[in-house]
Amino acid sequence: MVRPARASSTVGYALDGKRPISEETRRRVPRSAAAPGYHLDAGARAPAGRRSHVIALMVPLRTDVYVPITTEIALSVTTAARRHGYDVLLITDDEGPDGVRRVAASGLADGVILMDVGLDDQRVPALRAEGTQSVLIGLPDDPRGLSCVDHDFAAAGALCVDHLADLGHRDVAFIGYGSGVHKRHAGYAVRTLAGFGERAGQRGVRFLHRACDGTHEGTAGTLARILADRPETTGFVVQNEGAIGPLLTLLGAGGRSVPKDASVVALYPEQPAEQHTSALTAVSGPAQELGRVAVEQLMSRLDAVMRQEQPVDECVLLAPALTVRQSSHPAFAESLRSKDQS
Repeated sequence: MVRPARASSTVGYALDGKRPISEETRRRVPRSAAAPGYHLDAGARAPAGRRSHVIALMVPLRTDVYVPITTEIALSVTTAARRHGYDVLLITDDEGPDGVRRVAASGLADGVILMDVGLDDQRVPALRAEGTQSVLIGLPDDPRGLSCVDHDFAAAGALCVDHLADLGHRDVAFIGYGSGVHKRHAGYAVRTLAGFGERAGQRGVRFLHRACDGTHEGTAGTLARILADRPETTGFVVQNEGAIGPLLTLLGAGGRSVPKDASVVALYPEQPAEQHTSALTAVSGPAQELGRVAVEQLMSRLDAVMRQEQPVDECVLLAPALTVRQSSHPAFAESLRSKDQS
């Protein structure tokens, strides 16, 4: 008779032929394998209650993500995991919920870390349904039953407004990612804009939000529309890495000196912000910390399960920091109006 505790292992051995079993047991195996919910995979050979010491990291596979930051987070996850004796299995998010279910059913990983989480991310319900211990790098609308860590993007948007308002700017443009990012409800884009808009209302700052594809041509069109709709604009906040270089060039070519006539604040990592000709005033957060905290949260959840305790759902938002550099300056609205009228 096949004991329940060993049933999954026996199925695995029978199908791969690596261990002899009785003919009676072999006859029972096809019925087990055909049962609902059975998946033929390496996890079928893992002894019950044992850890695989593997973390699955689902990384974004998109053209509209900033690859250096994605890489930095993934490396941080890998480094933190190794300190706990874990390896990392990289998988891409192009499979969506099906990929989550496949990894969860395989048993190859003790837990899953998801990156690039949308507000209504369909992978989240799949994780709950599978009962997989999971951590999200990103904050969904409903994080129940999961742990998550993210930058406080709403606070980052508010910091941008406060800096420009303190410098006397009253007309500001927010240049964001392309429309596709907002259509898929990417949390970092939606929350930044929400925090920006709320603080602009509190500070009496008028603003325009314009999506931009980040190309030189696309940035030129976006800037032209902004200045046509609001020629008094003296401040620009950019949450689109690809648009930063073209914007600085286009402002100068159009007779708007940065920062005398136009201040630019970027949501941008520290190192590249310092490398522009006019070093960028930027709001940034510690990308490496995202990976480290995510791993610590997952370890905490796995340890709770091993102790047969209910894991604690944690939500950690990392505070952003604003570094003032050469691209922002007190507003010279009268000078800019004279330039436009000449």
